[in-house]
Amino acid sequence: MSINSLISTAETAIEETTLNDAIHDLTSKPEETMSKLGEFFQNILNGFLNAIPTIIFAILTLILGLILCKFCLWLISKGLDKTKTDLTVTKFVKQCVKIVLYVLLLIIVLSILGIPTTSVITVIGTAGVAIGLALQDSLSNVAGGFILMMTKPFKIGDYIIINGVEGTVAQISILHTRLDSASNQAIFLPNAQAVNATVINNTANDIRRVDMKFSISYDDDYEKARDIILSILSENIKVLNDPAPTVRMLEHGASAVVIATRPWCKTADYWDVYFETTEAIRSAFIENNISIPFDQLDVHVVKD
Repeated sequence: MSINSLISTAETAIEETTLNDAIHDLTSKPEETMSKLGEFFQNILNGFLNAIPTIIFAILTLILGLILCKFCLWLISKGLDKTKTDLTVTKFVKQCVKIVLYVLLLIIVLSILGIPTTSVITVIGTAGVAIGLALQDSLSNVAGGFILMMTKPFKIGDYIIINGVEGTVAQISILHTRLDSASNQAIFLPNAQAVNATVINNTANDIRRVDMKFSISYDDDYEKARDIILSILSENIKVLNDPAPTVRMLEHGASAVVIATRPWCKTADYWDVYFETTEAIRSAFIENNISIPFDQLDVHVVKD
């Protein structure tokens, strides 16, 4: 017989002996067995009763810690507001500080309950590595969030076009950037994509140029149409005089002369200038008998 077989046989014999002894004690000495069971459960009860003050203290520490965390976040928010820090940075810093404070509070509460702090930190570190390997994309989004904070290609309140979507930046969190579209749809863009994408920031500069095109017939007076457009632009108080607006002939179209109209305005007035100018020029053209042509096809039939 092999050594492993001997060991297995011995272990089986020991288990059977222990089980037989327990059954024998239970049947032959029931009072003593019940006394031991009672002592066992009494020890559990005493341990629980002795731990109640510690548990209560841990709960009170947790409640007080949550209050202190909120107070610290409030102080940080007030301090950042006084320094006139950008709203984007303020929200991002508050999110990071909130996570750090809550992790520290968790470590303190677990140490009060008797769990060694080194073990807690080891578990958190191990869990962090495991989660990091499982959530590599999320970590790249976190890194992207920090890059956005440092490079600042856009901030909260900017109207941007990115990755085929556009909207007003409502929030830059640790993982994603939220845009609110013109139709009030919430668009969530991962920070990693926002960092690597081409961003068109429509509100980064104080002024913008409004690019418009107006068409007149070949039979109409171009100089007269140009003077009308310049007059309308000069009457609009939202149109800037410096830089001066540009009104020039852009091209000879298939059925019309195209006039490029490019006034400058404050960024906030962009759409007001666009709509007001378009409406006013149409009315002025009609009033001055300047036709607004549309695409048409002349067909000439030649008879033999």
